Amino acid sequence: MSKPKLQIIVLFQNLGEEHAYYARCPSPPLSGILLAGLTPDLVEVEVLHEMVRPIDYETDADFIALSFMDFCAPHAYAVAARFRALGKTVVAGGRYPSTFPQNVLPHVDAVVVGEAEPVWAEVVEDLVAGRLKRTYTAPFAPSLEGIPPPRYDLVEPVFDVPVVTESSRGCPFGCTYCALNIKTKPFRCRPIEDVIRDLTATSALPFRKRKMAMILDNNFGGDMKYAKALLREIAELHLWAVGVQFSFNCLYDDTFVDLLVEANCSMAFIGLESLNQPSLLSVNKRQNRVHEYREQFVKLKERGILTFTGMMLALDGDTPEYYRQLPRKLESVDPTAIFLSISIPIPGTPFHCEVESEGRIRDENLAHYDGDHLVFEPKTVSRAEVLMAFRRVMLTFYSWPAIARRWLRLIGTYLFRGRSKRRLRRVPLLSFVFLKLSLFQRDRARQKVSRVAAEVASERLKAVRDAA
Repeated sequence: MSKPKLQIIVLFQNLGEEHAYYARCPSPPLSGILLAGLTPDLVEVEVLHEMVRPIDYETDADFIALSFMDFCAPHAYAVAARFRALGKTVVAGGRYPSTFPQNVLPHVDAVVVGEAEPVWAEVVEDLVAGRLKRTYTAPFAPSLEGIPPPRYDLVEPVFDVPVVTESSRGCPFGCTYCALNIKTKPFRCRPIEDVIRDLTATSALPFRKRKMAMILDNNFGGDMKYAKALLREIAELHLWAVGVQFSFNCLYDDTFVDLLVEANCSMAFIGLESLNQPSLLSVNKRQNRVHEYREQFVKLKERGILTFTGMMLALDGDTPEYYRQLPRKLESVDPTAIFLSISIPIPGTPFHCEVESEGRIRDENLAHYDGDHLVFEPKTVSRAEVLMAFRRVMLTFYSWPAIARRWLRLIGTYLFRGRSKRRLRRVPLLSFVFLKLSLFQRDRARQKVSRVAAEVASERLKAVRDAA
């Protein structure tokens, strides 16, 4: 007899499938292929990433597992309803279902609360046996030992870098906007041998896709002694390129930076968040010092490490003058790429509690909590000023001339000020990574800006009506 089939769907759309946006992201998220790796051999498994392809409602899968964040929740309910109407059993998990299971339960057959590793095998066994419970709750902050490798063989071919894993969970900092601070867990590290096993469990992939990897920790440098030991082991793998994510304070440790180079780290995602110090203080991001940004970015470029930086608008310290100067400030600081968003009061975070207590929430539709919509009343700038700044920065930063200037500065700094003996050999690889990041964000800018422009026009029309 054939096995029943489980389809794991990592949701991405938030404005409905009729307004779908497919991201040109180089790497998949970890959740779906990690869950597939945890699945016992009782079912056939398929993974679908909605960021690159639409949901197939005619699938022959018997069971559907939906993984989603808060901004996808309304879409998740619609997807679950369609599948259940077709007789499929639907299980939900992920950040939002774990935080607000009571909101999700009416729409699905079961909810996994917390980290899936301790309970997922039981969920699958119960699915196959027909005894599914309504809720499966994992222990708080379970051990990270013995987690099997992700199923890289199930990643869609469109992803250039399918090898993604994690070495730790959590972050030692208390930024008020971060979902990690809804219910704080201790910072935990995986056994180094398990991480190395993940990075080498790639025999099903084409050779070139085995040689690049992303480590998707919330803060790779949360435990610096551990991070350094892991980097030394990764260096022995001789990967072509590695991407990591860490907090800005890690750059004060020159040994850490040198070990990034030895491990062939080519891209670092760093939470810049703002180029305005009062705005950083307003969200308790005290580990960032704006006056040091440029110097630290040059340090990375000299070593052939691109910087992909998260930035937010509508923080409480923002001013109209800051917005006017922001394109020039970005040019001066010179990050390789930015992921610009409008700050999100994620439900359950300290930031949301603060904004809600002050009566500043203006939009409770979770589909708009995606970083492209302004869902609350800013404290020190107008809504129109936020939206116009978002549009202007996205369009100017990802114009072709600006992309070309940043590439020239990156390669020029690396070639003429760099410290590596392999500089010329790595220029094509750095250029490839730079181009992929830039195309991903330029595509997002072009597709998202039209929505922001419409919102700006709506804000202006409202202002005119109010004035009249």
